[in-house]
Amino acid sequence: MTTPLPSSVTAPTTAGMDAATTVRMEQAGLDALAHAFEDPNGLGGAFSRAVEILLGIQGRVVVTGIGKSGHVARKIQATLASTGTPSLYVHPAEASHGDLGMVQPDDAILAFSNSGETTELGDIAAHALRTGQPLLAVTSKATSTLATTATLALTLPAMPEACPMGLAPTTSTLMQLAFGDALAVALLRYRGFTATQFGVFHPGGRLGARLLTVRDVMHTGNAMPLTAPGTPMRDVIMEMTHKALGCVGIVGQNGELAGLITDGDLRRALDHDLTTTLAQNIMNPRPLTINPDALASEALQVMNARKRPVTSLFVLNADRQPIGVVHLHDLIRAGVG
Repeated sequence: MTTPLPSSVTAPTTAGMDAATTVRMEQAGLDALAHAFEDPNGLGGAFSRAVEILLGIQGRVVVTGIGKSGHVARKIQATLASTGTPSLYVHPAEASHGDLGMVQPDDAILAFSNSGETTELGDIAAHALRTGQPLLAVTSKATSTLATTATLALTLPAMPEACPMGLAPTTSTLMQLAFGDALAVALLRYRGFTATQFGVFHPGGRLGARLLTVRDVMHTGNAMPLTAPGTPMRDVIMEMTHKALGCVGIVGQNGELAGLITDGDLRRALDHDLTTTLAQNIMNPRPLTINPDALASEALQVMNARKRPVTSLFVLNADRQPIGVVHLHDLIRAGVG
């Protein structure tokens, strides 16, 4: 049930237009930021230096900021941590009351302040100066106290806030957020951070499911339906029925996968005498297979790529020997499908 507006309140008939204006102003800020990154003598050059500094430290990136910049700093710290850059957030006010002890000699400090005159950042900046730790300042004022005392000033374009009074941090915080994402992605790339490593830090939820590998969900050992090329089809059917994966792998003398028989192959072979027909007469000698370290989502793509989708894939090692079987139902249960 919709609650009626109080009689003293006028219905916001132009709210949609106001929202579009807000988004366009913030978009202009992002466009200005993108152009600034392309300037090797300005923000682009400073950004490259920041990446170099952070790749060279032995400790963590200590991210800090207060107010709206503090909320942005917390998000950036979380993104850094989840993409392979050890980091932590330190609240500037708490730093003055003991939390400076969290900052270690091998750390670097990444401080966010739109004005660069945030009083609460003073003790953290002074600590960095005393210890010689790198202090990277992200601000819109190149002449601010924070920028001039920092090891490296990363000056964002000064753009109007989307707030009609020009006061509430809107455009500026969005630009800070985009800057932090750009920094995290740059560090990720230069570290060679992989999807598998990303999965280690994201084991839960749908994202974790997308980062599962085939090895995580495959059937192994005695659960694999296997037989030899000379096996009579009646025994092949027994093996397929017993293992209940809808297929049987045909293994050669050297243990390599020589072929595959699916329940579909059985239906197509009903005109054969199954008491005398051998597995090698029915098998598909070129079955689809997959690597154990492939993502489970990749296995699903392989299954769906054929005009006639398959429901099982044999997993092979480097010698083309079967070490597992992954079934469509396993992927669905794991949340991949």
